[in-house]
Amino acid sequence: MNLTISGHHLDVTPAIREYVQNKLERITRHFDQVIDSHVILCIDNLTQKDKRQKAEINLRVAGKILHITSAAHDLYAAIDMLMDRLDRQVVKYKQMLQNHSHTALKRLTEEGGEAPATA
Repeated sequence: MNLTISGHHLDVTPAIREYVQNKLERITRHFDQVIDSHVILCIDNLTQKDKRQKAEINLRVAGKILHITSAAHDLYAAIDMLMDRLDRQVVKYKQMLQNHSHTALKRLTEEGGEAPATA
């Protein structure tokens, strides 16, 4: 898996990079067919008391790109929320793949023969 971490209006420190990599290990544990991922960390200075720190990820898997965004007052909290959402999406995508791969079994009847084709 190729991992790219970039920052807008902030420097990506080695501690933040390691934190994101550790969190992404949980995703690869559930689903190992990830092609690449691109993480964008940014700070939006709307007003002084309403600082928002955002984390975004584009995770490319076979046939689909998952895009998830989260925002919080703390960058680590935004990363945690991002990984929780991403984990749910990856598990959902994996279940969809497993369910769709067995659609041919639904066309079989209880007798074991194939169902008649409708035109």
